[in-house]
Amino acid sequence: MQEVKTAQTYLNSKEVDYLKIIKILFNSWYLIAGPIIIGLITANLYLWYTPKTYSTNGLLKFEEKKPELSDIIGTMGNSDRNTVNLQSESFTIQSRSLLLKAIKNLDYRTSFYLSGRVRTYDMYPKKPLQINLLKFDSLNFYQDLIAFKPINKNKFELSWKIGNNKVQQNFKYGYPVNIGAVTFTIGYPGSVNPNISYLFKFNIPESFLDRVRSGLRINEAIKNSDLLTLQQTDANPQFAMDIINAIMKEYLNFDRNQKTQSATQLIDFITDQLKYLSTELKGSERSLEKYKENTKIMDVSSSAGIAFSKVSDLESQRSLLKMQLIVIDQLKEQIAAEKNAVNLNLNLEGSIDPLLGVLVGNFNTLINDKNALLKVYHSTSQPVEEINRQISQVKKSAMRNISASNQRIQKSIGYLNDQLAKVNQQVALLPTAEKDLIGLNRNFEINEKVYSFLSEKSLEAQVNRAAILPGAIIVEKAQLNTVPIAPNTDEIYRTAVILGFLAGIGIIIVIRISNPYIYDREIIERTTSIPILGALRKFPEKIDENNSQILSLSKPRSIFAESVRIIRTNLNFLASGKKSKVICITSESAGEGKSFVIINLASSFALINKKILLIGADLRRPKLHKTFGKPNAMGLSNYLVNKCGIDDIIQESNTKNLDFISSGPIPPNPSELLHLERMAELIGQLRERYDVILIDTAPVGLVSDSVPLISMSDINLFVIRYGKSKYSSATLPDRLSKEYNLNNLVIVLNAFEKNLLHAGLYKYSGSFSSDTQYDYENSGYYLDEEEKLKWWNIKHWFKS
Repeated sequence: MQEVKTAQTYLNSKEVDYLKIIKILFNSWYLIAGPIIIGLITANLYLWYTPKTYSTNGLLKFEEKKPELSDIIGTMGNSDRNTVNLQSESFTIQSRSLLLKAIKNLDYRTSFYLSGRVRTYDMYPKKPLQINLLKFDSLNFYQDLIAFKPINKNKFELSWKIGNNKVQQNFKYGYPVNIGAVTFTIGYPGSVNPNISYLFKFNIPESFLDRVRSGLRINEAIKNSDLLTLQQTDANPQFAMDIINAIMKEYLNFDRNQKTQSATQLIDFITDQLKYLSTELKGSERSLEKYKENTKIMDVSSSAGIAFSKVSDLESQRSLLKMQLIVIDQLKEQIAAEKNAVNLNLNLEGSIDPLLGVLVGNFNTLINDKNALLKVYHSTSQPVEEINRQISQVKKSAMRNISASNQRIQKSIGYLNDQLAKVNQQVALLPTAEKDLIGLNRNFEINEKVYSFLSEKSLEAQVNRAAILPGAIIVEKAQLNTVPIAPNTDEIYRTAVILGFLAGIGIIIVIRISNPYIYDREIIERTTSIPILGALRKFPEKIDENNSQILSLSKPRSIFAESVRIIRTNLNFLASGKKSKVICITSESAGEGKSFVIINLASSFALINKKILLIGADLRRPKLHKTFGKPNAMGLSNYLVNKCGIDDIIQESNTKNLDFISSGPIPPNPSELLHLERMAELIGQLRERYDVILIDTAPVGLVSDSVPLISMSDINLFVIRYGKSKYSSATLPDRLSKEYNLNNLVIVLNAFEKNLLHAGLYKYSGSFSSDTQYDYENSGYYLDEEEKLKWWNIKHWFKS
């Protein structure tokens, strides 16, 4: 046994062999290439079926543009912002009303689609059909797709669905078509292609609202800057460009309208007052002229003129203060109702606290912020409740300021009334004619002064409104972008390759983990202490059912034949002191190649002029006679039942120095026959005739027939077959050795071949393997390697 141990691999230490891992991956390239190819095909199908998405950007810059005209007295531009809240403005841009106005700027009424085999394509802005709407009910109209198919120059076919039913009708070009609550005509398109099918549908602005909102993104171009980027993502690049430009344009209009609202309210208020004063002024003028004509008094005395001048001034001031009271009451109502864009329409110097203008501005800002929050949060949420608290505080402060302003104005009116009473006492002392003339002049002068004041204010307000500019400018309009942003072709293909590669690695790992068979010599060496005698290389051809191939004879320069010789040499070192050796061969189960191994070993021994005898001791499934093409009528079973002699069962083969004994007819009690003393006597007689006796037994893992033969043999070979024997096979030799106290048991590896997929991942230092010479390829010493080398060269020659 010492000789076997010297041929066995000695393992001092082990470490992961990274080079072997790389070799495993390269050797299993097909397991990696397959998932990668599948991934690429899947990615290609995904890209084919998935509609492309395009994106375009527009850029808005927010800045407060001040008109070069001076600020108008009496107007408070509370809607003007000193600072811009970009977050609030972004909510304003995404508001429903603004988006609907932007959509109305597009040609939205009819949408056309091209029907493809996989999906439909939006044809915006192309309109292949001339559709004229005659009747359209925006609240009740047919909203599904309608298919158009031309028939000839006069007719066409329309098909649509009503519920689950499909409707198809033919119509003439230019004649009314009624579908639901829509009436329209279709003009002749100019050419007829019956293979083209168009789809179209009717829309209202709300039909595009979800599409625009889902693709609209608004972000700061640079953090803490006054630049906003508007991005629209859509399956149609033209639509994305048009809607972004329409939204930016509509926002500028909205912003300007909001800023001009204060001046517009002032102009409307003054216009109403001027209409009333115009009538009053004309009446006063006619009354004054008629009085002068009747009394022949053209003017008053100097003392009366002084009194008249005082009365006129005081009355004018009182009229303007009463008008300011009207403005204060309107402001109070607007704040109480929490209306948007509250403004102080008219202001008299010294009558209204300037703080009221600041409070009104803060009130407007808070109302706008609240409306923006309500688009994101619920009305009972914490942010909305917090801003409601701030609005309530500003509202209370404004109401207190309005009450104080009202009181001041009332005091001013009371003071003017006292002054008027004193002047009226002086007027009362004048002659009746002068007194009446002063009264008429007073009414005329008061109305004229108030009318002139309001006319001046109206002109100033109109100039102010004309000078107001929007608080933002379009820095960069959206441009047509025909390069899709999704799906990202490069990223998808890259992901497919990575996932395919990982899937291939996973398959390799799963195959290695789930593999129950022995493919690696290291597994056997780690599992059992029984030495490995050698490894029989895999037979390079298909083995027939009878194991009749003896390659060690037919192809002596093959790697297989050399592996047989190595095992033969190692066997010579075992039991070297015996003149005649009895070698028993077994395995765990059937199909592991016992008969194949023993036949090639026997033929190899015969080549060195040894007298060899093969005994077919598998009495349950005899097949040795089939290998030599001999009958099985007389064999071992006949001898054991004492029906014939030893010379009657020995048969000669076609190979020199090689005889065999077949199993004979299958007996009913094979195990008992092999335990007979006659079997031991047979072995004893055969030892005197033959140099090597090879016994082919039944699998020891299935039946106990081989136990007596194992006990009487000089050498026991346990066959483990690569890719066939399971891990449990490697544990059986140890059990046999301990159970039967065997010290002559060795392992032979059958059908050994390089299988990197199941190879071990470790390398061992200080190791020597009896089959290391098989790792040398293309060495030129083996006939089959030369043939492989030639074939490899031919393949490369054809490739070049």
